[in-house]
Amino acid sequence: MRPLNWLETRGDALFAYILLAPAFLLLAVVAFFPLIQTFRFSLRADAIRSADPFGAFVGFENYTNLLTGSAPLPQQFMDLSFGTPILQQALFVTLAFAIISVLFETLIGFGQALILDKEFYGRRWVRVAIIIPYAIPIVIQAMIFYLIFSPRIGFGTEFMQWLGVFGSNPLSNTTDSFLIVLVADVWKTSAFMALLILAGLQSIDRQLYDVAKVTGASPWQRFKYITMPLIAPPLLVAMLFRTMDAMRIYGLIDATAGCQTVPSMSCLVITALQATRRWASASAVAFLTAVTIGLVVVVYLIGLRDSEAGMT
Repeated sequence: MRPLNWLETRGDALFAYILLAPAFLLLAVVAFFPLIQTFRFSLRADAIRSADPFGAFVGFENYTNLLTGSAPLPQQFMDLSFGTPILQQALFVTLAFAIISVLFETLIGFGQALILDKEFYGRRWVRVAIIIPYAIPIVIQAMIFYLIFSPRIGFGTEFMQWLGVFGSNPLSNTTDSFLIVLVADVWKTSAFMALLILAGLQSIDRQLYDVAKVTGASPWQRFKYITMPLIAPPLLVAMLFRTMDAMRIYGLIDATAGCQTVPSMSCLVITALQATRRWASASAVAFLTAVTIGLVVVVYLIGLRDSEAGMT
């Protein structure tokens, strides 16, 4: 009984940390140990012709080569005429894809959530229709858009050419393929944003809107002063999840246009392993990807803390 008596005399914060200790330990084993191993591997040299894929300890040489553009990786990675280092190419594509896709998915998902939050006949079937794209596997989703914009059999290429947007073979052009992958991702994952935002909307006390109506608040004022402040924390959480997922994108790109056409940080890791078998360089790219995602997560957490502080 002594351990129980000791726990009862501790503060609430310490008691909560003790209860969470097993979860923290599991997180350290599952998440942080592979990350530490990846960092250790990135400090070794590439050993292409050796049975061991990792050579001698070279410190931060792999990172220096990646940041300066002298890494021994495939250089013709995008159809660019200027000599942009390969890491900067992949980082630009990854960040641009994450920012644009999350922006449109948030706007579309917010609109869908506002509609589903209303009472109307057939709302259940509308909700099912919104969820269906999110339930489609990534490979099937990629094949759908690949066939739509395939030069010979797809109807999307001719239509976009008629609009003057795409070229004759959009799947071999970086800009066109980037737009195709972007639209495919927005089409699929807007439902994810809608469901999370809808959960936040339905948690708002409806009496607040009734009081606002009685005081003469307009629909815009009710949205500005009630909906947005209360929906901000769950909205930031939804955006955080989607941003992390968007910055890890690989399967949709590879199955639609290929990593050589639309590179991302994850594509660069796979290319380094498959094309050149440079495991140490790939480990360095993987660790830099994790660091980049971690910095983005910190920014979101700061925004989430500020939004929650504003509500208290």
